[in-house]
Amino acid sequence: MKIKDIKCYPIRVGQGSQLVVKVEADHGWYGLGASGLSTRELAVMGAIEHFKLFLLGKDPRAIGGLWQEMYRSQYFEGGRVLTAAISAIDIALYDLKGKALGVPVYELLGGKQREYVECFASLRFASLDELLAKARILVENGWTVLRLAPAEYETSTVPNEFEPRVSIALLAEWMIQLREEMGKSITIGLDYHHRLSIPETVSFFQRMPLGTLDFIEEPIRDESPTAYESLRKMVSVPFAIGEEFASKWQFAPYLEQNLAQFARVDVCNVGGLTEAMKVAAMAEAHYIDLMPHNPLGPICTAASIHLAAACPNFAWLEEINTPAEQSGTNDPRFYPVQPELEGNRYKIPAGPGLGVEFNEDVAQQSKFIPVEVPHLRRRDGSFTNW
Repeated sequence: MKIKDIKCYPIRVGQGSQLVVKVEADHGWYGLGASGLSTRELAVMGAIEHFKLFLLGKDPRAIGGLWQEMYRSQYFEGGRVLTAAISAIDIALYDLKGKALGVPVYELLGGKQREYVECFASLRFASLDELLAKARILVENGWTVLRLAPAEYETSTVPNEFEPRVSIALLAEWMIQLREEMGKSITIGLDYHHRLSIPETVSFFQRMPLGTLDFIEEPIRDESPTAYESLRKMVSVPFAIGEEFASKWQFAPYLEQNLAQFARVDVCNVGGLTEAMKVAAMAEAHYIDLMPHNPLGPICTAASIHLAAACPNFAWLEEINTPAEQSGTNDPRFYPVQPELEGNRYKIPAGPGLGVEFNEDVAQQSKFIPVEVPHLRRRDGSFTNW
């Protein structure tokens, strides 16, 4: 079996953009993958064009060897653009191999260890009323884990203004009210999306009673493990870290030093299933559960389900299409076959490959317009993270 072609399909789906990659082999076999570097799809497509120069004609079943060749072939190893490209191709190779062998992808990863994958609901809100209303809908529909994605900055009279101290004062009060209404049995986490500093994060938690939040996701930027080590000593709430990490090496200090209590591995960014399984093993050795990052679409969801099925140390999978809100990223016009949510969980699939089909005709007919995320600034005009 030989690789005949690698095709890229950048698409706008719902509120986001995606890059679907198709690896074609002879005898009619093909596999689907996706890049996780959303909003920078054009850069990833350029990297894939470089990889094609030496991948065409190779045996697509030699997944581990091809991963090494892609990662190490350019001398300047790693980086999120390159690993996002590797991720898409790697996932597609697993899909292709699973189809060729007639088995689900998780069988290639060691077999399934659970019957379903439980999800947490990603809940986006800009006001207290919106937060409480959506939380009620989710709990009434059986969801027990809420991961909050605050967008309170949208209520500012100045567009794209984010002032950290204003935010933490506001959100701390909202979190207290949410906990009072939800009770103690609902798991609540909050993603601050790298917008705070160390002292701002500490101040945020000092404003809330212990037990208000069950975990905090990436309050500060992730480049410095030393900074997180400092923060870890001052905050008792578990950290969920890693959605931006592009290799097992980036994860290593956070896992080895127990700086992360949940590993937010993104199978479409970290280097595909090949690298994600290695991160999972490293996390298992330190009693750390996976909480996969899943903000894209059905291919990322399916790959994450297979990863979760094959790993013993799994907590919850992110889900952005819930009874409380729909992002449209799973549009059936693009994905006529995809994982189906059953309440707050996905059943482990039994069919060959990933279990996703992609409509290339619809993709080719649609116009791709890259998404650009908000560029937030503080009141003094300085740039800050979205």
